[in-house]
Amino acid sequence: MKNFNAQPFALPFDPRTTALVMIDMQRDFIEPRGFGEALGNDVSLLRTAIVPCEKVLSAARAAGMLVIHTREGHRADLADCPPAKLTRGGKTFIGTDGPMGRILVRGEPGHDIIPELYPLPGEPVVDKPGKGAFYQTDLHLILQNHNIKTLIVCGVTTEVCVTTTVREANDRGYECIVPQDCVGSYFPAFQKAALEMIKAQGAIFGWVSDSASIVEGLRA
Repeated sequence: MKNFNAQPFALPFDPRTTALVMIDMQRDFIEPRGFGEALGNDVSLLRTAIVPCEKVLSAARAAGMLVIHTREGHRADLADCPPAKLTRGGKTFIGTDGPMGRILVRGEPGHDIIPELYPLPGEPVVDKPGKGAFYQTDLHLILQNHNIKTLIVCGVTTEVCVTTTVREANDRGYECIVPQDCVGSYFPAFQKAALEMIKAQGAIFGWVSDSASIVEGLRA
């Protein structure tokens, strides 16, 4: 067993039963002219997570760990997109034409993962229609097949898809650790509150750490 330095206390882990889950590091959220910017957000706040994520991703690959990527998006016919999500904010964004193709539609350029964190051949990519990575996906089955017990969860956005996934994972018995510089939010106050919620009351949903501690733990 090894240990990750974390809050509220160190997390013991076995690299053989630990996986890295990279949540929704997609062009539509991270890059200018994508869905995030169309909603009026400053995407530079999310881009700060790219370099720390690169470091953790490299360390996980070097350790031979299972690496899983997720993408939020929908069928081209939008049959899997609920009306409340389709018209969020009072306007229709999902499925409409944008600079990187139809927004959040699978197969469009904006739906794909950013080049800096692009999956290697053999790394599973889980396409999800909702916020959580377990909802209507085969993520749980993939993790079970690899005997995974611990998840390193990175990605965007902290208060939405990341924390939803961590809560889903917690209910399924997984121990989750979130490197705080490997997640990002368009709203700094939401970022702070979301991380506090994860580690509150003795790691009620999981542990909070940082990229340097994750890399150190994997290399120890």
